[in-house]
Amino acid sequence: MTKKQIAGIVVFYIIAITFRFLAVKTRILDFTDNEFIRILLRGIGPAVGAFISMALFNFPFRLSLKGNYRSLLLPLVVFWIFPVILIGTVTYLQQGNFPVILIVTVLVYGLLEEIGWRGFLQEQLKGLPKLWSIAIIAVLWFVWHLNSEFTTSNMVFLVILMLGTWGIGKVYNSTYSLLAVAGFHSLNNFFRNGIHETELILIAVLLVVWIGFMVYYKRKYKSSFHLQRLQNNENRS
Repeated sequence: MTKKQIAGIVVFYIIAITFRFLAVKTRILDFTDNEFIRILLRGIGPAVGAFISMALFNFPFRLSLKGNYRSLLLPLVVFWIFPVILIGTVTYLQQGNFPVILIVTVLVYGLLEEIGWRGFLQEQLKGLPKLWSIAIIAVLWFVWHLNSEFTTSNMVFLVILMLGTWGIGKVYNSTYSLLAVAGFHSLNNFFRNGIHETELILIAVLLVVWIGFMVYYKRKYKSSFHLQRLQNNENRS
């Protein structure tokens, strides 16, 4: 890693955690009663930090919503529209309401975080050994949540973030699509009332469909996919 990259990461993280602290630990969000706006502002820090750091240090702009996919519509339908329809329909059948705004808000929240954690930070750390990169992202991600107590639940959460960093990182390396990683990021956040049997089934269905789609698409377009990966790697070098 270069000094420029280290400085860029420091600036990115200071901005990300400052926005998080202001949103969670102060009353700065009292200006609005809209819960959806409040949710988004709690997660906007990593995106703001990434954009400012890229601008200040002249890092190449490599963020992409569609990634390796041939069109934006594909990841949009599979990773965003499909969970909106699936979760919304099940919720409607069980509770009589279709929470489309909440589900979309959760997806946008995940996108704002992933612009920072995967789109920026993982890219800057790609020169490190993979285990080191995963550990650094997971710890910074954990601290960003402002978990200051070493309780059992917080340690479990750290382990979950380690696994999430590994898994979502693999999705990003495979697709380079921020829409895709935002979908995976949002799996737990879709369910505000906790994870029970129905929620576990929905998560399992989404994972099967998403991973199956990724494998199918990669096999179907293997030659063009490989070429795109080479081009992406050249652009990222």
